[in-house]
Amino acid sequence: MADSSEILAGLDPDQAVAVTAPAGPLCILAGAGTGKTRAITHRIAHRVRSGQVRAQHVLAVTFTARAAAEMRERLGRLGADGVQARTFHAAALRQVRYFAPRLFSGRDMPELLDSKARLVGAAATRAGLRTDREVARDLASEIEWAKASLIEPDDYAAAAAKALREPPLDAAKVAQIYAHYERLKRAQGVIDFEDMIRAAIWAVEEHPDVAEQVRAQYRHFVVDEYQDVNPMQQRLLEAWLGGRDDLTVVGDASQTIYSFTGASASYLVDFRRRHPAATVVRLVRDYRSTPQVVGLANAVISRARGDLSQLRLELVGQRPAGPEPTVRAFADEPEEAAAVAARCAELIAGGTPAREIAILFRVNAQSEVYQEALAEAGVPYVLHGTERFFDRVEVREAMFALRAYRGEPADGLVPTVHAALERTGWRPDAAPAGGAQRERWESVAALVALAEGMPTRSLEEFHAELSRRAALQHVPTVEGVTLSSLHSAKGLEWDAVFLVGLAEGTLPVIHARTPGAVEEERRLLYVGVTRARHTLWLSHASARTPGGRSRRPSRFVPSSTPSAQVVRKPLDKAAVAGRVRRVMAVSCRVCGAGLVNGAERKLGRCATCPSDLDEDLLARLVDWRARLAAVQKVPAFVIFTDVTLSAIAERRPGRREELAVIAGIGPRKLALYGDDVLALVAGTSVDTLTDQA
Repeated sequence: MADSSEILAGLDPDQAVAVTAPAGPLCILAGAGTGKTRAITHRIAHRVRSGQVRAQHVLAVTFTARAAAEMRERLGRLGADGVQARTFHAAALRQVRYFAPRLFSGRDMPELLDSKARLVGAAATRAGLRTDREVARDLASEIEWAKASLIEPDDYAAAAAKALREPPLDAAKVAQIYAHYERLKRAQGVIDFEDMIRAAIWAVEEHPDVAEQVRAQYRHFVVDEYQDVNPMQQRLLEAWLGGRDDLTVVGDASQTIYSFTGASASYLVDFRRRHPAATVVRLVRDYRSTPQVVGLANAVISRARGDLSQLRLELVGQRPAGPEPTVRAFADEPEEAAAVAARCAELIAGGTPAREIAILFRVNAQSEVYQEALAEAGVPYVLHGTERFFDRVEVREAMFALRAYRGEPADGLVPTVHAALERTGWRPDAAPAGGAQRERWESVAALVALAEGMPTRSLEEFHAELSRRAALQHVPTVEGVTLSSLHSAKGLEWDAVFLVGLAEGTLPVIHARTPGAVEEERRLLYVGVTRARHTLWLSHASARTPGGRSRRPSRFVPSSTPSAQVVRKPLDKAAVAGRVRRVMAVSCRVCGAGLVNGAERKLGRCATCPSDLDEDLLARLVDWRARLAAVQKVPAFVIFTDVTLSAIAERRPGRREELAVIAGIGPRKLALYGDDVLALVAGTSVDTLTDQA
């Protein structure tokens, strides 16, 4: 067990100031990777071990159960057992349950709703509306914002207008649904999470005996991620304090990315004004990232504007030097994804564990092209904070609509796809402003973008290609590259990070229309940059699909910085050949026409052109693949897809260089299977290869 002097050992000068600051208000401005958790846990432990406070009198609150658990674990190692480290919700729930008989006329605490969706849907019905799942989710989020901001139904419309909200429905209608929702809860005798926190506030503010007991128990408070506190949580904190000021807060205004939920960094910005005697400590030594990554992070956030920029910190990297971050531009998203997948494969081959690599994007709909590219490259992946693209309800519904469509064929695949999807209510020119409805629209738009990349396909062929991709994405993995949205990546870190899709309209997202919303998008990129320890890649594609409408790179990516290698052109063809699956048009080897879709590029010919496929070779390739899949205990298509085997059987490559140019055969698959494939092409039997193995 560490004593007080040992707790101070190993701290940098700024951390030591934070740990040993006198009792009273303390604000720790802690940049990404600067050891904020270390500072606050050591401060608590130092005060406990030196006899300044008793462990059971300390309450530390944060925003995730994972962060609270980590805090408790560290405090235990430091000899500060007994300190309560909880989320705001967990702390409030514990108190409300304990005091329930006093608060609810001798009864237990009412049932706590797990989800608002059912009651919100019922409230919408009472307001004369029928809502689908996404609208109900957006309405629930809007009600949560209002309640977290201490806004009542009658005040919602005016408050939403003042906050420049873009509600899912007319503000007056949202207010009406909000009011019905509150009445339905009372009638059913249930409460939601916001009610529970309100009950904790009410318990202390309106019940002197409860206030006396709570304040006798908790006398010293620590709040982590203070930039994410909302008005309701701030009021609960003030109720706990009861005018006392033994309060430590830690936060980083540059990592404020949850304003849409009601979080307000204003409490962090105004801390010194509200507590004139406060000690303010800045932690700027970054122990997570290389100086090169830190330099780019500073360049991104240096252009921030608005109130929060006054607390901007310039980080100082403490790790040894690493590679320069790269900023790359590609012709289209499939090309970008293929290059990212190839680089991931190289990193893994070079010794970087797959779990230490992350691909981060702004909206979840961007994940599909990366799931496809990683699967094609044989790179395992896991999804964080989202579900597989083809598992999403809206994607499954869209695929069903495509399969069931029996309308008059339109002039080309894309118009036919539009006609089929319009029956589900999707329109290409009717994107909602944001929230779950926007996410649903974006997911279906991603399917349409795939159709735009293969305009010569029939609807049946397109659906078959979607089914193949869905199957490819369902390969079970134990460990892999992390695919995550930028919001879900907050609080995490990896050795190598790929920040992708950094184009105008995606970051900043198209519905970020106010200066404040645009600045939050800038902070989102800053959060993404600071997730990287060593290797950092930033990229954008000029178009979503080959030959699509051109887009500009994100305004947030520095065009010139000493800490980034800026590559503002597509990768050199010669450098990429045989290493990256280039998703671009090539010529049919039979008729010379341009090839656009993936299957035709792999075959090297139009689907309608005559095939010179070697049926015997194809049969042996299929047999070999089946035996190998059984040994490796993986689906056969993980080794090679049917189209790739057909391309091999048509082209009959005699050298590794000829095999490598077939799309779908990257360096990893070439190394694993190249010799076997060339042997089969040369006439070796499957039995001979199996015996040799």
